[in-house]
Order: sequence, then C-alpha cells, then structure tokens
Amino acid sequence: MTVTFPNTAVLYLRTYKKTPNKMKYVIITPGGTVQYDVPIMKVQKYSLDDIFEKRLLILIPFYIFSHENSFPEYNGNEQKLAQLKAEYHEILERLDKLERYGEIGAFDKRTIIELSGDVIKEIAQKYKNVQEGIGDMMSGALIETEARKILNQGISETKRNAALNMLKRGKLTVQEIAEDLGLSVAEVELLAGLQSV
Repeated sequence: MTVTFPNTAVLYLRTYKKTPNKMKYVIITPGGTVQYDVPIMKVQKYSLDDIFEKRLLILIPFYIFSHENSFPEYNGNEQKLAQLKAEYHEILERLDKLERYGEIGAFDKRTIIELSGDVIKEIAQKYKNVQEGIGDMMSGALIETEARKILNQGISETKRNAALNMLKRGKLTVQEIAEDLGLSVAEVELLAGLQSV
C-alpha cells in the first residue's frame, strides 16, 4: 500500500532574524524513519496583493501581525492609524468584490472578517486606539458569530443534530457525512469545529 502525504508548510505568525526558512519533518514508522524539509511560511513576508493574488485568504486574519511592531506609533498618531484603517478598508472592499464575483461565499467572507477582528482584539489589547479603530471595523469578537448564524439558518435542526451525532461517533469522514445528509463539506467542518469548542 502506498500512502501519499500532502505538501506541508508551517505558518509562523511572528518571525525574527533567527527564524529559519525551513524545518525538518520527521516521521517515525515501524519500518524506519523518514525525514524531509518543510518550508516555513512567514506571515510578515506576504503583502495584501500577494494574499489576494495567490488566494491565500486564510492569512487575512493574521495580516495584522505584519503591523504589530508599529502598534505604539499607530496608537499615538491619528494619521498613522488612519493609514492602517485605510488598509483594512481596502481588505473589506476586496473581500466584497470577491463575493460579488462569486469567488467566495458570504459565509467565508464573514468568517474571515470575524476571525480578523478576534485576532486584532487579542494582540492589540494594550493599544486601545488600534483595538477600537481596526478591531471594531472588522466586527470584533462576537459570542454568537454571524458566520455561525448564517450556517444555522442554512441547516435544518434535524440535519444539524444528525451531523453532530455522526461526528461524535467518528465512524464516517466529513465527506461521507456531507454526502449522506446533503450538506456541504464546509458546513460539516464548521459543525465539527463548533463541537470541539
């Protein structure tokens, strides 16, 4: 039997001068040890253009890390903060455009925005102006997120409970549960994530 491993990368949210560009991935098997190099992705190295052009939209919530060292300056300088807000306004406009052209759905867009707000509020805790200016713009950390509301509106209570029960038993894959219940894989994955919270 041949098992194919997917391409792997490690994402670093914060990097320093000593942060390497790759790390060694070691797999210990009964038949021996296999090792290979895995590239390290550094969030700070990706510009907004890179993120949108390469469709690395999952990096958007962590984009704020590229500004982390400038938080003291943004917090005390309204003009600098306005520039950061303009950058995040551009992110929102670009997400709106992707949604309008059908490249992402409303659910995905809301999830990216909410996660961005959550990350900003977490790492900018000491910087009130940054947290309020950008965090509030990105909708902030919500207890009942809009993404969850959209999902719950789209899935009947019966299907939702059936999916949760199937996930709990752990005998079927997410793909199989989605097919059996007529749900999307994304909906089942979100329910799996909610179940583990």
